[in-house]
Amino acid sequence: MLWFIPGLIALIGGAELLVRGASRLALSFGISPLVVGLTVVAFGTSSPELAVSVQSAWSGRVDIALGNVVGSNIFNVLFILGVSALVAPLVVHRQLIRQEVPMMIGVSLLLWLLADDGGISRVDGLLLVALLLAYNVVLIRQSRRETAAILAENADDGGTAPTDDQPRDRHWGVQVGLVLVGLLLLTVGSNWLVDAATSLARQLGMSELVVGLTVVAAGTSLPEVATSIIAAARGQRDIAVGNVVGSNLFNILAVLGISACVAPGDLVVAPSLLSFDLPVMVAVMVACLPIFFTGHLIARWEGALFLAYYLAYTTYLILDATGHDAQAGFSTMMGAFVVPLTSITLIVLAWRHWHQPGEGDR
Repeated sequence: MLWFIPGLIALIGGAELLVRGASRLALSFGISPLVVGLTVVAFGTSSPELAVSVQSAWSGRVDIALGNVVGSNIFNVLFILGVSALVAPLVVHRQLIRQEVPMMIGVSLLLWLLADDGGISRVDGLLLVALLLAYNVVLIRQSRRETAAILAENADDGGTAPTDDQPRDRHWGVQVGLVLVGLLLLTVGSNWLVDAATSLARQLGMSELVVGLTVVAAGTSLPEVATSIIAAARGQRDIAVGNVVGSNLFNILAVLGISACVAPGDLVVAPSLLSFDLPVMVAVMVACLPIFFTGHLIARWEGALFLAYYLAYTTYLILDATGHDAQAGFSTMMGAFVVPLTSITLIVLAWRHWHQPGEGDR
């Protein structure tokens, strides 16, 4: 713990500096808040996952690298969106429903497909990174087109062009310095945290995969927790939701892609990850779609449902890792009652939404 806690503090501090410097530069170039949430803020808050997974892959601790990505994605949706929605119901932007959430589901399915042969190769990693670059190019072009359209509409109406709420930042050196210091702290913190997590797994008698799926995943996701909850409380709900969706995309495409590229060999996927945790991750991503488009709002009860599922998932991992007698009964209850009941509820809500006349989009 003497190394885990300082490592976690360095990771969070580094992510904060990186987000602050990069987001100010991005906003100054006319990029919309939603796109900033999906890219700069999401990527910056996911930089601890990147640092930890790359360090783990490079040093041969593959279970921590993979568990960190899968666990963080599950944590981001179930815990962060759940808590954020309890703070304030989250309005979901139409672009997220039509573009980002389907893409998040698609790349999750792609990861499951790539891992089906038992490993993530360097070629697989290059494919994921290429998809990330293409996605960012599309987002930035969309944002610039929307900004240009708004300016043209104001000009056609005979009004004066609006002044930038976010003027170009003239302190380039300061912002770049924040980014560099943030990256340095991320590098140092990731080394400490990975070493501490490995020792923790040995002392608790748990596998590195379980520690990666729980302790490391939750720890490296703390920047997303702070960013989304604060954004929800301040009414910046595009950033709150966009941060989670963007972070999940970044975790798969960048974190796992770069980790696969730098690893000495293939990232070997544990059988339990392939048979349980990856299907859970995909199911969580798919569950976002009906919840997101039922009124374009994540209500408080839906946030509570997400949070309850995360607690159930974590409970299962701990019971399974410790070989507790209650594990079999708990699994039966979840599989036979809770999950089917929730699925039926979501299907009914989706059906009612699509059959309501005059339902407007945001």
